[in-house]
Amino acid sequence: MPFKYPNINSNPYLCPLANNNVANIQSKTLQDLEFPTVLQQVASRCNTELGKQAALEVIPFSEESQMRNALGTTSEYLSSFISDNRIPNHGFDTINSELQLLKIENTTLELQGFKRIATICDSITTHHKFFKKFKEYYPLLNDSVAQLESNTEIPILINGVIDRFGEVKDNASDALLSIRRQMNHARSKISQSFGSALATYQTSDYLDDIRESVVENRRVLAVKAMYRRKVKGTVMGTSKTGSIVYIEPEAALRYSRELNNLEFEEKEEVQRILNNLTNQIRPFRALLRKYQDYLTQIDVTAAKAKHAQDINALLPKLNKSNRLYLRDAYHPLLFLSNKRNNQKTYPQTIELHDENRIIVISGPNAGGKSITLKTIGLLQLMLQSGMLIPVHERSEVCFFDKILTDIGDNQSIENHLSTYSYRLKNMNQFLKRCNNRTLFLIDEFGTGSDPELGGALAEAFLEVFYERESYGVITTHYANLKALANELPNMSNANMLFDGRTLEPTFQLMLGEAGSSFTFEVAQKNGIPYSLINKAKKKIERGKVRFDATIAKLQKERSKMAETGSRLKEEESKAREEAARLEKLNAKVKSKLENYQELYDHDQRMIQLGNKVNVAADKYFQDNKKRPLVSELLRLVETENSKRKKKSANQAKVERSKKAQVAEEVQKEVKVIREKKQVEKKKAVKKEKNKPRPVFEIGDRVRMIDGKAVGSIDKLEKGKAIVNYGVFTTNVNVDQLEFVGK
Repeated sequence: MPFKYPNINSNPYLCPLANNNVANIQSKTLQDLEFPTVLQQVASRCNTELGKQAALEVIPFSEESQMRNALGTTSEYLSSFISDNRIPNHGFDTINSELQLLKIENTTLELQGFKRIATICDSITTHHKFFKKFKEYYPLLNDSVAQLESNTEIPILINGVIDRFGEVKDNASDALLSIRRQMNHARSKISQSFGSALATYQTSDYLDDIRESVVENRRVLAVKAMYRRKVKGTVMGTSKTGSIVYIEPEAALRYSRELNNLEFEEKEEVQRILNNLTNQIRPFRALLRKYQDYLTQIDVTAAKAKHAQDINALLPKLNKSNRLYLRDAYHPLLFLSNKRNNQKTYPQTIELHDENRIIVISGPNAGGKSITLKTIGLLQLMLQSGMLIPVHERSEVCFFDKILTDIGDNQSIENHLSTYSYRLKNMNQFLKRCNNRTLFLIDEFGTGSDPELGGALAEAFLEVFYERESYGVITTHYANLKALANELPNMSNANMLFDGRTLEPTFQLMLGEAGSSFTFEVAQKNGIPYSLINKAKKKIERGKVRFDATIAKLQKERSKMAETGSRLKEEESKAREEAARLEKLNAKVKSKLENYQELYDHDQRMIQLGNKVNVAADKYFQDNKKRPLVSELLRLVETENSKRKKKSANQAKVERSKKAQVAEEVQKEVKVIREKKQVEKKKAVKKEKNKPRPVFEIGDRVRMIDGKAVGSIDKLEKGKAIVNYGVFTTNVNVDQLEFVGK
């Protein structure tokens, strides 16, 4: 579907963009970078029809302040998805037709139109209260709704007239209340008179089996055709066969006419009430339009946040220094496509700044050059349209006044332009528009003409872009452009890595070095005869072959170095893990050694103390003198106490806490063991209860259930048994005995 610019002046609230925005970023740029496809994805996530329409009409902002505000509101809405303070519902039914009617004098809105208006007003009031309460979390969203005046008068007016079922209330006016009471009375009379006539004619057997029916919203009697003249009333119709005539009884007819008159009066009174209500709401037409525009914009913001959630997008750091640093950037369309197909998407990292304004990407075809180029451009367009982008959180972005692209074939049959002619016209536009606030993206720069001449012209163009301090990324196979990027200080080469061994792309961008096209290597892999490849090599300058071969060799070496670096990183990681493990083990061993040393010192001290006590005891044994013994013991005790006092209070506290902890752990273990034993005991008792009791006889060998001694039964009487243990006898209950053997 071709992208068409909306009329940005038709709704200034939805599209607060300047007219020169269309000139800054052309429609072709949006098409080249597939921006309309992103808009369709955002539109599919909108809740309202107006929101979907507005999402499809989004174009990049012309002012950096507008971009920052839109990005901020989208980021705030995204944060609400993981917050307990979820933003209230913003869904609504469009009131465009009601707004048009309010613009015309002496018009009346329909009942459902009033309900839609009341719903929108209630939604605005809810948003006012919510964002005022949580303005610390949603400052920008609060500012946007705070600009609108909250109006509770309109819902009160509407709800005072129309009930929740969308009908005019009986008490909307005194006249309507009176009319509806009379109508209810008339319906009651009709029902009574019809019931009386039905009973009378049913008794006379004038009615058909169905008895009654409804014609033109009136109850009628189903009279047999032969008795039609017997029944007084108005004929309302007949059955298809003519066997039944539908007659409204004369008794009910008078009340039916009265009801018709009352219904007409009711209709006129309802119309008068609605006219009055419309006139009361008409002065608020402009405010209601702002309400609808706000809810539409919130719907678009919510859709952008949902889209950001699906592509793992975020708000990177915004700078004013013209630095574009996209780290681990994903192409959003490719990311979603691969996500649906369970395929891997390769991220890219690229950086543009004052000292590296232009990057020349080279490398083989199908290596990912074009998708890298489109990723940069599409992410910048999304960013400048208020959408979050799928990059690493440490990325940095800036605002560009102009974004220029030259991507694809671009033949124009209509204007009789070849690919190269079109590209030259496009380059002419680039020359007119490029400045230091421009981002240009060119795919296959210089192709479409003679390689020598086209390459030279492309080099001249690139030098002009460089002199004007523009920022850009180009892809090319031309060696002279690679050489130019290597010569100029604020320009650099980059290449898409290619596995020189398997000749398969790795889809990784490597900055700082040009890439080979691997022309002859790819040809050889695809089965082109080696002799033919050698013949082709002889047809070109030897220097070019050597130059390309050197680049290819360097790229292979880089791939090997990258593999080696990756392997070394893995080994380094393993070494760190092993060192951490050994350090942990060393700490444990050290702790155990310290504990053993403390234990050894304690034991040595106890041995020394014991020896001293032993010497004192031996001396007392020899001379039997108590005074020296007591004196020596007191001296030993005082010496030990003085040693204990030297310990710090903290050490004593630590020891007490350790002891308490050990005691607590012991208590827990004891408790666990007791509980386990109790459970086992209960299981054993339960098992014992469930086991059938044996029938004992005199002479059987038995033992107590909780005992170990075995005895024999000497006598059995009334559930009691005398058990002989040899040394003594005991009288016990049979239930307490366990059978051992006969």
